[in-house]
Amino acid sequence: MIEAVFANWWALPFLMALLIGMLCPATGALLITHRRLLQANLISHAVVPGLVLALAIGVDPSLGGVLSGVIGAVIAERLTSKKTTDNEAIINTVLAGTLGLGVLLIPLLEIRVDLESILFGDLLAVGPADLIRTLLATITLLLLLKTSYQKLVYLGLDPDGAAASGLRVSSLRLALGFVTSLVVVSSMSAVGVVLVIGLLSAPALFGLNQAPSLHTAMLRSACYGLLLSLLGFLLAIAFNLSPGPLIGVLCLLSLLFFKRELP
Repeated sequence: MIEAVFANWWALPFLMALLIGMLCPATGALLITHRRLLQANLISHAVVPGLVLALAIGVDPSLGGVLSGVIGAVIAERLTSKKTTDNEAIINTVLAGTLGLGVLLIPLLEIRVDLESILFGDLLAVGPADLIRTLLATITLLLLLKTSYQKLVYLGLDPDGAAASGLRVSSLRLALGFVTSLVVVSSMSAVGVVLVIGLLSAPALFGLNQAPSLHTAMLRSACYGLLLSLLGFLLAIAFNLSPGPLIGVLCLLSLLFFKRELP
């Protein structure tokens, strides 16, 4: 049955492009309202050491990637717990350090890793396991919204008020970091851990513009992301280009050509 559905070589990559095109921007809208997009960039790089270690010990790389992504987010959260002007510098330092650690582990553990595919993805080479991971990440995001939507809205609008009211801010942020790690790892095979930040950001900026609610903003962002991913995939097939980098370029071009739509 599955083989019949994906008989055409492009069917699975096409479906993957559509899924990440919706999942990443929807997550990005949530992250932007919480001012956590820089942390998402950190997580996208922090997954690399876990991926490498998981490959070295023979377990599913996605498990190691999610774990190290969450660890990176927790480290950054602890180091930036105080309100200072140094937070961005701290986060960028953790980002560079975790990525550097992942790169160093490759020769130290003497394993073969296609670092280019990790960083930039290969959408045309995705398999059923990648699709399943993306579906699991989508379900996890929906569960988070189902169980904590109002709390997430409150925390995004007034972090200080949420903390003063007794809301478990650290737990919510940890849950958000976990979901972000899942989204990054599930999108890695398609657009890579570097280019995924474009899909998290650009469509969400348009989706958030004058949106009356977080729910509406996430839906709009998913629609914009879907269009960008679909266009990127079709252009990549037509001109024999790599879909992941092309989608990243389209995210940039969308800002350049439609910047008037932004506030």
